Amino acid sequence: MKKPKLFDLVNYTFIALFSILCILPMLLVLMVSFTDEASIKQFGYQLIPDKLSFDAYKLLLFGNTPLYRSYMISIFITIVGTTAAVLMTGMAGYTLSAKHAKYRNHLAIFFFITMVFNTGLVPWYLINLQLGLKNTIFALIIPSLIFNPFNLFLVRNYMSQIPVSLTEAAKIDGATDFYIAFRIFFPLCMPVLATITLFYGIGYWNNWFNAIMLVDNQQLYPLQYLLFKLNSEINMIQQMQSSGVLSGTGTMPQESVKMATAILTIGPVVLFYPFLQRYFIKGLLIGSVKG
Repeated sequence: MKKPKLFDLVNYTFIALFSILCILPMLLVLMVSFTDEASIKQFGYQLIPDKLSFDAYKLLLFGNTPLYRSYMISIFITIVGTTAAVLMTGMAGYTLSAKHAKYRNHLAIFFFITMVFNTGLVPWYLINLQLGLKNTIFALIIPSLIFNPFNLFLVRNYMSQIPVSLTEAAKIDGATDFYIAFRIFFPLCMPVLATITLFYGIGYWNNWFNAIMLVDNQQLYPLQYLLFKLNSEINMIQQMQSSGVLSGTGTMPQESVKMATAILTIGPVVLFYPFLQRYFIKGLLIGSVKG
């Protein structure tokens, strides 16, 4: 058995220390979420809490806020929105990469312009109102459904590297563009499709802007917006207590609630990422350069 080289030992040691440094912040957030609020104010953030408390999780999970409903809404819009957005981006990428598609370069310029110029908030809001999305579940999906041009060009560049001979052979056999896209191109483009799936999934999961602009019904609040609203209310109560306007309500777990919020919201992303990690770097590198 070969002895490890000095270079390997140094590398392993460095990677181990770096991994610990990466884990420590997350561990600190977890421990602070279980720390008593008075202890946080007295001793600050600690890896080993002076006094344990579950008040933050009791407030988030068993308070007056419909957290479970919001969790289900966020999961639903993430799955549906991500699936639809990846499908649209994949089909658009195939169209822009197909040599036989007319005006594909003109369409590419059109999509590129949307990366550079933004029409603003007012037209965006008015269009969504005209579409009848106000206070519907679709208000949390459709406004973000229009694919990101960056993701589109990522997919197009990846598909452009697939040999044209595959398309020509399929067309000789009588295959349509839909058949070629779904049975040939998409299976070959799993790395880049998995990459944009991660982008879209994180975007939908963390999206609270659509809710604050288009949703007034509390039953439709996604998780991120509900937690944002709850933290704002806690901050307001804390300010009122410190100014003497409000008294007798007890100490609100402000800092521990913030950390508990981070733990609750990051969970699905942490579980989702490992399944796409093997595709992530490969999809970025291959899809971002012209081979």
